[in-house]
Amino acid sequence: MPKGSPELTEARREEIINACEKLYQTMSFKEITIKEIGNATSFTRTSIYNYFQTKEEIFLALLKREYELWSVSLKRAMEQVDTMTREEFADMLAQSLEKRAQLLKIMSMNHYDMESGSRPEHLSAFKVAYGESIRTVLFGLNKYFPDMNVEQKQNFIYTFFPFMFGIYPYTFVTEKQRTAMEEAGVNYVFMSIYEITYNCVRKLLGGGK
Repeated sequence: MPKGSPELTEARREEIINACEKLYQTMSFKEITIKEIGNATSFTRTSIYNYFQTKEEIFLALLKREYELWSVSLKRAMEQVDTMTREEFADMLAQSLEKRAQLLKIMSMNHYDMESGSRPEHLSAFKVAYGESIRTVLFGLNKYFPDMNVEQKQNFIYTFFPFMFGIYPYTFVTEKQRTAMEEAGVNYVFMSIYEITYNCVRKLLGGGK
């Protein structure tokens, strides 16, 4: 554990995460290294190992932050209204994920590598944030759709959260992928994050009010 105040420790952790986030805007997960991240911080590269041992741990911390921000945005939206129709709930979830493309990108592209390359304490901290996002969505189901039974709510959670892993690769397609699908005769229909999420939630809430 590095010496210094808790505030300094947290500030340096955030600087490392921010550096990783900035690099991820122009580089792929495979291209980014601890050295690259270190070059983008204000302290020595070797100091990073006082906070994170692998780049997977840094990315997992970034994903943790994304889940936390998503949960906060959902809670704020649900605090503002006492009732929602299924269309309004679908709209809320769709809008919230439309603003968190980075969350969807990281979780769909590198999730397994991040978890397998991180120490247990980092993985546990991430699971806390992930679990809170599930509880937040479940809170919305309980608040706005009291007629849904336990099984229906569980089916929603265990369908919607795995579905999220496929949103980014389906909505962000490279020209190479478009060309390959055209040559293979695949009739690809472009959908935005909002559209694909809204349609999914609407179908999952088909029995709700």
